[in-house]
Amino acid sequence: SDQLPYVENYPLAAKNPYDLSKTCTDLLAQSYAHTYDLPVLVSRCGNFYGPGDLNWSRIVPGGFRSFLRGEKLVLRSDGSPIRDYFFIKDVVSAYLALGEHVVTRKNNGEAFNFGTGEHVSVLAMVKKMQAITGRTDDDLQVLGTATHEIAAQYLNWEKAKKILHWSPQVSLDQGLQQTYTWYKKHLTP
Repeated sequence: SDQLPYVENYPLAAKNPYDLSKTCTDLLAQSYAHTYDLPVLVSRCGNFYGPGDLNWSRIVPGGFRSFLRGEKLVLRSDGSPIRDYFFIKDVVSAYLALGEHVVTRKNNGEAFNFGTGEHVSVLAMVKKMQAITGRTDDDLQVLGTATHEIAAQYLNWEKAKKILHWSPQVSLDQGLQQTYTWYKKHLTP
C-alpha cells in the first residue's frame, strides 16, 4: 500500500513473487478459518533481527559479520528503503500473545500486525550499527543495484495493543546492542 503505516484491513496488493507468496499464505489461512471453522489468526510483522540469525544476506547479521571481520559492508540498495526492524524477543512475545488469543476463538481468521514504530532507512540502520562497532563510512560500499525494493514498509500495531494487550519491549538501539554482543561473542576468534 502507498498509505503508511500498514493497517490490517488494507487490501493485500503484492506485486513481486516473495510478497505474493506471503499474501497467498494469508488468504489460505483465512479461508481455512472461515470454511472449516479452524482457530486461525494471521501475523504480519516487521523485519526480524536478533542474536543467532545466520542469514548473512540480511542487513543486521551480514553487517555485523562484515564489521567484525574488518570487511566492507556492501549494500545492494541505495540505502533509502525504510523498514520496521523487529527484535526477535518481541517477535516471540507477539507470537505467544497471538497463540494465547487464538484459543478464545475471537477474531477468528483476522490478521494482526506486529512492529515497533521505529521505522528507519537501511542507511540509518547501518549508521546505528557503525556507532556500536566503531566502524566508519570507509567500511561501507553502496551499490544501489537493488531496484525492486519497496520504498517504505512499516506497520500499525494498535490492533495487537488493544486486543492482545501486546507491545514491543526492546528498542531498536537496545536490540542492536544485544545482537552485536551475541555476534561478537560467537564470531570473534
